Amino acid sequence: MKSVRNIKFAGLVVMACLAMSAAFAQEPATGETPTGGESTTGGESTGESNSFVVDKIIAKVDNYIVTKSELEQAYQDYVTNGGSPSPQAKCQYLAMLVRNKLMLAKAEIDSVVVLDGEVDLNTQNRMDMIISQSGRSVADLEELYGKTLEQVKLELREQVREQMIVSKMEEEMTKGVAVTPSEVKRFFSKIPKDSLPYISASVEVAQIVRIAKVSEAQKNITKGELMDIRKRILAGENFAELARKYSDDPSVIQNGGEMGWSGRGRMVPEYEAMAFKLKPNEISMPFSSPFGIHIMQLIERRGSEYNSRHILVSPKPSTKDLQNATRYLDSIRTLIVNDSIKFQKAAKEFSDDVPTKGNGGFFSDREGGTRLTVDELDPIIFFKLDSMTVGEISQPIAYRTDDGKDAVRILFYKGRVAPHEASLEQDWTKIQNATLAEKKDKILQKWFQKARTDVFINIDPTYDNCGLLDERR
Repeated sequence: MKSVRNIKFAGLVVMACLAMSAAFAQEPATGETPTGGESTTGGESTGESNSFVVDKIIAKVDNYIVTKSELEQAYQDYVTNGGSPSPQAKCQYLAMLVRNKLMLAKAEIDSVVVLDGEVDLNTQNRMDMIISQSGRSVADLEELYGKTLEQVKLELREQVREQMIVSKMEEEMTKGVAVTPSEVKRFFSKIPKDSLPYISASVEVAQIVRIAKVSEAQKNITKGELMDIRKRILAGENFAELARKYSDDPSVIQNGGEMGWSGRGRMVPEYEAMAFKLKPNEISMPFSSPFGIHIMQLIERRGSEYNSRHILVSPKPSTKDLQNATRYLDSIRTLIVNDSIKFQKAAKEFSDDVPTKGNGGFFSDREGGTRLTVDELDPIIFFKLDSMTVGEISQPIAYRTDDGKDAVRILFYKGRVAPHEASLEQDWTKIQNATLAEKKDKILQKWFQKARTDVFINIDPTYDNCGLLDERR
């Protein structure tokens, strides 16, 4: 099989994203196949305007399967993210899917497992993200995709579990792998000049965030609101309906506030302590946790496990609370402008945003680089940069964090790179990551050649030209 260097440099799609789209898929994607066409099971296309491909199994690896829709989704994501369409690219994605299934089969043989609690947490996080990003109601989503959110969650959970096992296997096999500068240069030099990717315009921007500290007065207001809700429940109103109306927990849309069975250590200490203090069906008084203020009803407890439901309300900062945060950042900005402290150092010491503070305040892409394209940048930040000059530090700006907290931030517009053809000088991090990905892929491919003899593998003849089972591949 030909080199996949250009495919890797264009960037492989994160398989976690594939799981979310696959869980919602009703009809498999259509598209070019490595051979230009294939038959389907259960029907055929009847015309270009209304045609669709019935899903089919295209590979079997022990007790695991790869479907045509899985391949088409992965390939389409690759193209959507800037990859060049080609039969070679599709073959590469089929190889990845088959290898992942082989890892799952070998994981069973070698007793490699992931904790159910971790799988549940990751699944719930992805469900919350799906719901929040859709902007739709539960009923609209269920009508759109033809299945209940509980069905989606069950399907997604198995995909999440498989991905976590594959990641665990890959991490173990490629632990400690690194690349040298000479390897990066050699990798880049082998890309044909006429095949160098065109890199979109990018910017480097950093932030220092101050989350508004909610005053005790505001917290007491929230507790009062929850006390009123508690009285309504005790008077006979439905807990789930009130949770959907008032709770700030994003999962409430699908679960009505019911958290399901949890063991010790699964929830934050404050929540868990309350669960073991209450009697079945008892409703707590308002109590605080790092997420906000709750009221909880214990549904049932069995030994060290419990099922509960809750309503969470995050106290809202007052105008004065926001003004205090603004003054705090304004004083830090003054120190930076007067060169009393560097922006990166100030971000590490004072910023409340955990994902960026460790990186000196800089936003980063999936590969860890600090140059982001327009598509990777928050639109609100992009429009703000449009009114700034390179090197400028903004005045404090009020905004809301991804988890809904009221906050203020200052932005540092460090630099901008115009659209250009890929080069070592301007794109070292991207090329270094592509080099590392290829090196790891070779290690995994060697493992595949050795491990494939331990399990049954069958590839649909339509994909023979991919040479997945060739000895010299």
